[in-house]
Amino acid sequence: MITGSKLPHTGTTIFTVMSALANDLGAINLSQGFPDYDCDPQLVSLVNDAMKNGYNQYAPMAGWLPLREEIARKTEKLYGAVYHPDTEITITSGGTQAIFTAICAAIHPNDEVIVFEPAYDSYAPAIKLMGGTVKSLELEPPDYRIAWDMVKRLISNRTRMIILNSPHNPTATILSESDIEELAAIVKNRDILILSDEVYEHLVFDGQTHHSMARYPELRERSFIVGSFGKMFHTTGWKLGYCLAPAALTAEFRKLHQYTVFSVNTPMQVGVAEYLKNENVYNELAGFFQQKRDYFRDGLSQTRFRLLPCSGSYFQSVSYEHISDVKDTDYAIQITHEYGVASIPVSAFYSKGTDHKVLRFCFAKKQETLERAIERLIKL
Repeated sequence: MITGSKLPHTGTTIFTVMSALANDLGAINLSQGFPDYDCDPQLVSLVNDAMKNGYNQYAPMAGWLPLREEIARKTEKLYGAVYHPDTEITITSGGTQAIFTAICAAIHPNDEVIVFEPAYDSYAPAIKLMGGTVKSLELEPPDYRIAWDMVKRLISNRTRMIILNSPHNPTATILSESDIEELAAIVKNRDILILSDEVYEHLVFDGQTHHSMARYPELRERSFIVGSFGKMFHTTGWKLGYCLAPAALTAEFRKLHQYTVFSVNTPMQVGVAEYLKNENVYNELAGFFQQKRDYFRDGLSQTRFRLLPCSGSYFQSVSYEHISDVKDTDYAIQITHEYGVASIPVSAFYSKGTDHKVLRFCFAKKQETLERAIERLIKL
């Protein structure tokens, strides 16, 4: 018998609920963020080759070295940042494990962590498990911009970390150069770490720049940066990610990593390492997803929804406040039942359930899937 739950207020996530509802009703599932199309057959072939060639035992705890070397090469080429494969790059079982491990490595009881909401739902539970305190700052539609004056008010002598996510899930916003300047000024001469969730780093649209923490030496030296091959290569089920951090932070990260997953599946690391040698496989992602974004936005513009900005990620949020006063959780369920399209209510990303009457759709889907979803939503 288990008593005294460490997460007494945590239940089944809305993602599980909405996907299950979509499955039960035969609805089009635009709720969870995963593609409904296959990854590149060449990548599958490379992983199969690795299996056939005997790469089926434990990889090194920090990850397959050639993969870490390719990540270092990619990061330097994109952001001008040099990370040492031996001491500053760790392969993880997906981005979420990297996030959890970084928080567990850095946060002690009574430490405070600033989180911008709406926020990916794994941040707060990890902080609470470590005895830390979540200091939330709510962002508002349509632009969800960070009010840095408010951030300054949240800073105290117990502030240990600021968590950032750009491109952002669920709002599809990205950090600007002015955001970076404000952040750098706030953390300067303070013992504050940054956890930068950059799993959608290659999904930035309209020629805009991804402002990775790796670009800025004064931020890089205090940052855990999280990446995801699942998001990069349409293989979310492979659960393969990585964490970049300075050597001292990586040493602490690996202390926990070795006792959680220890190492990540070997043949996929071997296959991805070879696949990454072709820079086009990630450089062409923005164009690939921008085509889907443009098609989906054009279709949704024919519905009653009001489109919110979408600068990155593979999510599109819409406002329905002019259509209905129903709570977003109820409205998401309602349109799944009545119109056969599942979404995620954005209040699920706020700790207080703040309801701005906004839904999030995932457009990482086949063209025909998006077309069928649009046809149904036009009837709303």
